[in-house]
Amino acid sequence: MISKRIIPCLDVNKGRVVKGVSFVNLKDAGDPVELAAFYDREGADEIVFLDITASHERRKTVVELASKTSEKVFIPYTIGGGINSTEDVREVLKNGADKVSINTSAVLNPDLISKSSSIFGNQCIVVAIDAKRTTKGNWEVYIHGGRTPTGIDALIWAQQAQRLGAGEILLTSMDRDGTKDGYDLELTKNVVEAVNIPVIASGGAGNLEHLRDVFIIANADAALVASIFHYGQHTIREAKEYLLSEGIDVRLADKK
Repeated sequence: MISKRIIPCLDVNKGRVVKGVSFVNLKDAGDPVELAAFYDREGADEIVFLDITASHERRKTVVELASKTSEKVFIPYTIGGGINSTEDVREVLKNGADKVSINTSAVLNPDLISKSSSIFGNQCIVVAIDAKRTTKGNWEVYIHGGRTPTGIDALIWAQQAQRLGAGEILLTSMDRDGTKDGYDLELTKNVVEAVNIPVIASGGAGNLEHLRDVFIIANADAALVASIFHYGQHTIREAKEYLLSEGIDVRLADKK
């Protein structure tokens, strides 16, 4: 059995970790490299950095973040935001990241998925999907950090991303992001059942029961978590010990 993963998410804005609600009203949460190193020590399985304004402001992801992180973080980490070409992918991976996350550029240029996958391997390519509910059972893909609706159905896009060579889907419910009301289990379950690659659930974690539900009910492969870790509500070890008590297989690191 493959263990479920707990992945702290560090949304980066102008060099700082921030957290908001539904992608707005951002609040500072610390230095990204130091916070990632802390989560590494605490037993996180992976780290995800998302430069949440890079695509909107047409900036490149700061490659320096990948380089600095590689000096202090020894678990796999993903960097996304403003990656628009295979050269951007190459630079981020060359500077230490294990994976890249592409969202806006993947929608606007789907060939980027297939080209990057063929060059670097699909295990390196995470396609991030920001989805907002439109009607019951339907969700629309948004780009540019949640600012621009595309008219694309999220389930159809997830399947297309897999066909193009994505190795993983990072699925964020815009409706639940930062609310602490729990993951969108219906959205997550539908995407999990629509694809054969791992799905990381994101948006809405407010307590440990929400983590349990997204694994048991929606069968997500991993849970992205921000607020409840950033502001000290729970530790990663507390989360994992709780999940183990609920019969969910997670990797529990030795205490350091």
